Amino acid sequence: MLSETLQKAQTMMPILLDGTLDVIHIFVWTVVLSVPLGFLVALGRNLNLGLHIGRVSIRPLSWIIQFYQLIMRGTPLMLQLMFVMYAPAFLFHTRIDRFTATIFAFAINYAAYFGEIFRSGIDSIPHGQYEAAKMLGYTKIQTFFHIILPQVVKRVIPPTGSEFMVLIKDSALANVIGQPQLFDSAQKLMTGSSSILPLILAGVIFLLLNTIVEYGFKLLEKKLNYYKG
Repeated sequence: MLSETLQKAQTMMPILLDGTLDVIHIFVWTVVLSVPLGFLVALGRNLNLGLHIGRVSIRPLSWIIQFYQLIMRGTPLMLQLMFVMYAPAFLFHTRIDRFTATIFAFAINYAAYFGEIFRSGIDSIPHGQYEAAKMLGYTKIQTFFHIILPQVVKRVIPPTGSEFMVLIKDSALANVIGQPQLFDSAQKLMTGSSSILPLILAGVIFLLLNTIVEYGFKLLEKKLNYYKG
């Protein structure tokens, strides 16, 4: 019985590994796009741009970004995937491929979460550090990149690592628009073999990928542990 199960697993692994590569592609492209965009979102929220009418501060850029974050964080990623995939065909009679739709939907969704993480990190730095840097002759740009940003990076590592792990798991949602990935491969194998083994193997692979991500972030956090603030 065991030898038969191992033989089945050996037969399934090449297909599951192909699906794993798709997960890695989704993960890498989403991170490459969403992390810088999230940083811009955080800066946009914190920029003091706007008008002051009496005691009322009007900050249109910050409001627009908050509205964007509300939509991205307040609606299911599955719904966003379907909208990005099918809305262009209905609205503009234009079709986009499944992988592009997946990456776009994931990127704008995760940018909203990363933006909030980065904004919280920036806001956690005591205002006195800005004043001290100003007295030492630092410009605002020098203050941010040489004093504030290194501290922010260390503080946002744990929540950013958690989001990376969620992203690995969320890749399975791409199945809703037919984008091939690990969960899709496991489903097809399960249907063809009438066995739950593919799902178990897929779960093990997801766990392994997230173990690697968690270990990587722990190493990074340890490396940046020179700062105790």
